[in-house]
Amino acid sequence: MRAITQDAYGVPEEVLRLRDVAKPEVGDGEVLVRVRGAAVSGSDWHILRGLPYAARSVVGVRRPRNTVPGLEMAGTVEAVGPGVTGTRVGDEVFGWCSGAFCEYVAVPEGQVTAKPANLTAVEAAAVPIAGFTALQAVRDAARVRAGQKVLVLGASGCVGTYAVQLAKHYGAEVTGVCSAAKADLVTGLGADHVLDYAAGPLTASGFDVVIDLYGNPPLRTLKRLLKQGGTVVLAGGTGGRWLMGTDRWIRGLVAAPFLGIKVRPLVHKDRLDDLVRLRELIEAGAVRPALDRTYPLDEAAAAIEDVRRGRVRGHAVVTP
Repeated sequence: MRAITQDAYGVPEEVLRLRDVAKPEVGDGEVLVRVRGAAVSGSDWHILRGLPYAARSVVGVRRPRNTVPGLEMAGTVEAVGPGVTGTRVGDEVFGWCSGAFCEYVAVPEGQVTAKPANLTAVEAAAVPIAGFTALQAVRDAARVRAGQKVLVLGASGCVGTYAVQLAKHYGAEVTGVCSAAKADLVTGLGADHVLDYAAGPLTASGFDVVIDLYGNPPLRTLKRLLKQGGTVVLAGGTGGRWLMGTDRWIRGLVAAPFLGIKVRPLVHKDRLDDLVRLRELIEAGAVRPALDRTYPLDEAAAAIEDVRRGRVRGHAVVTP
């Protein structure tokens, strides 16, 4: 089968190669999925670079432990292994995995579920990890409820587009921050107000919740946006090569009592029940992926670079 492979850390155009590799065999409790779409996110770029360095204990110290990148996909089940009970050959599924940028991937059954009936496989591929992050930010970390004012920094990105929709679903008045060129996208997703980040420092205030997907505004800036006692969710991270912003989370937790705000760092968790919940919300019409463009498998490096540089409105998906 064809797959994008990576044998070393580096920039996408230098380390990614399209190769023919052996088709995976399914093990106990696994399903073999013919991949129809694999989403691209900022996480792919960080993993390709091996950043932050602290994460290499998980992804590989000297070189990538998983030689095929890609973390989420959708497709059709082609085979099932021993012990699989709830999935059948021919089922259309979506979920998370290691090694999505290829034609076939073997995945534990507990990491996939039926894709939303009203989405194509390519659209469904853009749901899992961005959806997890947004759902857990809005519902769990921020605990958004009806009548609150919510500000989403990075509203036009893969996570932000879901965060806007989910905050509206929970009854909030939502303001999204993005570039002027992407304001129509964010408005179309339901935002009540849109602010251009390039128009100067944000002067709005009085928000109950700020969901920070940028990862770089100073905490004192975020405090000025909030009501006294408001909540900031730190769901993005930029910074040094060692910690990539997690030191900012620690500083935020320490400073929060003195600033009079609540700081809630978020690292998403891959959960099957949340994937099912996202499917329910999508089928009910409350949430939809904002798919901007697709790339053939041999252009995976370009897709990752376009996402990193902010050239994509919403989601990008590789189609093997």
